[in-house]
Amino acid sequence: MTETAASSSKGSPSGGKSGKRGFFAGIALFVRQVIAELKKVVTPTRKELLNYTLVVIGFVIVMMLIVTALDLVFGQAAFFIFGDGVPEQ
Repeated sequence: MTETAASSSKGSPSGGKSGKRGFFAGIALFVRQVIAELKKVVTPTRKELLNYTLVVIGFVIVMMLIVTALDLVFGQAAFFIFGDGVPEQ
């Protein structure tokens, strides 16, 4: 059970009722839960944001290098196995 539902005054997300919530009551509950979750978000400092950005860019570059190397290796293997498309004479 989410912290929002556990801390509500009704005790459970359905409010103890055996029936379903109405359409608009469900939307209102969703919006309240979204707002409660957004209040938990911690905004990173400028230094942390720069650090996270550099880590992500570095990871993307490393992954690009790995994919490029694998593409070259598998391409060369395909040419070796199937030939380079030039007919023999």
